[in-house]
Amino acid sequence: MATAEPLWFAPLAADTSADVCVVGAGIAGLSIAYLLARAGRSVVVLERGPVGGGETARTTAHLSFALDDRYYELERQFGRDGARLAAESHRAAVDCIEAIVRQERIECDFRRVDGYLFAPPFCSDEELRTECEAARRAGVPGVDMVARAPLPLFETGPALRFPNQGQFHPLQYLAGLARGIVAAGGRIFTGTHVSRFFEGSVRTAAGPVVTAGAIALATNTPEHDNLLAHVRQGPYRTYVICGQAAGGAKPALYWDTGDPYHYVRWHGEHLIVGGEDHRSGEEDDGEERFDALEEWTRERFPLDAVEHRWSGQVMEPVDGMGLIGHDAADPPSLHYATGDSGHGMTHGTIAGILIADLVLGRTNNWRGIYNPSRIPVSSDFLQENADIAWHFLEWITSGDVGSEDAIEPGEGAVVRRGLSKCALYRDDGGRLHERSAVCPHLGCIVAWNSAEQSWNCPCHGSRFDAYGRVTGGPARRDLA
Repeated sequence: MATAEPLWFAPLAADTSADVCVVGAGIAGLSIAYLLARAGRSVVVLERGPVGGGETARTTAHLSFALDDRYYELERQFGRDGARLAAESHRAAVDCIEAIVRQERIECDFRRVDGYLFAPPFCSDEELRTECEAARRAGVPGVDMVARAPLPLFETGPALRFPNQGQFHPLQYLAGLARGIVAAGGRIFTGTHVSRFFEGSVRTAAGPVVTAGAIALATNTPEHDNLLAHVRQGPYRTYVICGQAAGGAKPALYWDTGDPYHYVRWHGEHLIVGGEDHRSGEEDDGEERFDALEEWTRERFPLDAVEHRWSGQVMEPVDGMGLIGHDAADPPSLHYATGDSGHGMTHGTIAGILIADLVLGRTNNWRGIYNPSRIPVSSDFLQENADIAWHFLEWITSGDVGSEDAIEPGEGAVVRRGLSKCALYRDDGGRLHERSAVCPHLGCIVAWNSAEQSWNCPCHGSRFDAYGRVTGGPARRDLA
């Protein structure tokens, strides 16, 4: 399978200024920067790691307007006009990616493919028929019911076909976006950790400051303390396996309606399969989930040996629609994009289009449905925040183990020390590394993730490596 080397630029070494400062160099950040730079604005992009080093590198790269949260549910929450705008925006995102690929001549294996949604064995196809009708009302072109998905090894039964979806190599696409940004006069600084931001300025951990008329936070989840941004969504881990597969299946995107659900695509001779999601920090059974994913795949696809396994983090909004734009609780110059709901590649591109329009003062009909200030009406909003409240009770519970002696090399655990809780990791050499278990964002207790060798915050999704160094927001500081 074709790969892309990490793309690095020089870190920011001195104060600078621009019309727009974008924080994050994944697909959302680079899409925002590219469209604004092409519109003639001066743009600075700041990224903690390499280009695409966050969740974009962990995507399975479905480019789809067959939405996980279902059009019949979006219609219930937002009305027919809202469902139509959701379909329109995701279709426009795939079209935008295709246009940029052609404009910048990016070699990223972009292709249009059909997508097939099918039910688990022995389940009714009623949900598929309900979704087909809702998708048609939302204006999804060509959606129809077919007798089965084109899988020769597995009888799916009736399936819903979404024509003209897409797929690509995400890191090769980002490399092309980065070249386009630089060619248009934009500047990208990697290895640059943002520590604070204010109205009109962004401060980095190393000291240099970027002064900008507009700031866009594009870091999977916004790295700031606006509580309203975080109570409207929850963090979930999703698991992926990849390996060579014998031919026979039609290149396409495949999804099922199961719980847990699964999603599949081909990349050349490789099969990429994801699913088995759960809320971050609530389970530490990654090996079992990888095994379940492999078992599910082998029953349906001609998979040879599994060559790669990884997991990623999905921010799930409580009402199914992402949060893009300006939040009324934030400074006027600040915009952010989060709540991808499993559609990071199209959602990140929507963020590019919408935030660019907001910065440029253009009218955009999607503004309302993605407005971060909207008040969720879903019962999931209450459930999500009940879950968060429950996690704060971990302050008074016992630790994962009774003492540090129970922690094996290469493993971590939370241990109670009097009134405090500590995150302890024992490295392969047997040395113990101790940090506070309190997430510096809003004070939840982190949990150990064996599969990723990391600490995860179950409340709002912050992530830290085994030694307590922050690797993903909203936290901006290491574990104490």
